[in-house]
Amino acid sequence: MTTDRAAAERTATEAAAAEAAGIEVKPVAGHIGAEIAGVDLAGGLDAAQVAAVRAAVLRWKVVFFRDQRLDHAGHVTFARLFGEPVVLPRRGKASPAGFPEVETTADRLELGGRFGMAHDEWLRRRRHTLLRGWHCDHGARVDPPAATILRAETVPPYGGDTTWSNLAAAYAGLSAPMRAFVDTLRAEHRLGVGYQPRPGDDAYVRHLLDHQTATVHPLVRVHPQTGERVLFVNGYYVEQIAGLSRPESAAVLELLLEQATRPEYTVRFRWEPGSVAFWDNRATIHLAPSDNAHLDHPRTMHRVMLAGDVPAGVDGTPSEAVVGSEPGRW
Repeated sequence: MTTDRAAAERTATEAAAAEAAGIEVKPVAGHIGAEIAGVDLAGGLDAAQVAAVRAAVLRWKVVFFRDQRLDHAGHVTFARLFGEPVVLPRRGKASPAGFPEVETTADRLELGGRFGMAHDEWLRRRRHTLLRGWHCDHGARVDPPAATILRAETVPPYGGDTTWSNLAAAYAGLSAPMRAFVDTLRAEHRLGVGYQPRPGDDAYVRHLLDHQTATVHPLVRVHPQTGERVLFVNGYYVEQIAGLSRPESAAVLELLLEQATRPEYTVRFRWEPGSVAFWDNRATIHLAPSDNAHLDHPRTMHRVMLAGDVPAGVDGTPSEAVVGSEPGRW
């Protein structure tokens, strides 16, 4: 069966499942992203709806829900329909007590003042190039989360959008010789790679040294559910391609990052209060906004992540932890 025919049959099957579940899946970009209508996440989903949402996430990599009325308890309940929520040992100070699965990101609360840096300096030092900001959640771990479910509580009236990219499409878009080359490679993902230290003593550098996390991942991972080959690269964690010299590694990583973030593989989402995004963290990278730091408007988001597995490469070799994480233990 040809790839195009298989994709068409899969799309038809998914559409039939969504129709049977009474929901509507509306793609919003050519390679990634779909809005799902006709479902109340706070009201509970039946088995058919869960299956249809799961299929949509696997197909479109990130799905969006509008005008939802989830609270923290409902957020966790919805997440449990699709996996086991991660319980973080350390969360930001804005995170709610009594819901250890929920991590709250309130930019002005979380970043401003930490380690002696204001919000804008954090952004400048952590994302000093566009490509540095792209990441999957907790990609330096040996078992990054399988998925993330993020809901918006308060958003600015303009700005603050999030962008995702489809790493399976990015891999498929490489030439055949390049795919064969990257299939064989592994790379170190390390916490803090994209950070530019302050001159002299830097409290954040000391923090990184005390809480370092690093893993050698395959540069191409095989998705455990779809079987797709995924270009497992991002700007925020990737340190070095194993076996290549520093100049070779830098050149190849730049090429692959530019490939992974080509506009045709991306979707950008405009948040509203009550919006929910549910993405496959194994097959996407995303770019958090940097256009709202100067605006006098809060942006408060809540996320629940689902536990993931240890990635495996094309040859079946799994990722190897270097320091700071082990499978299933947060």
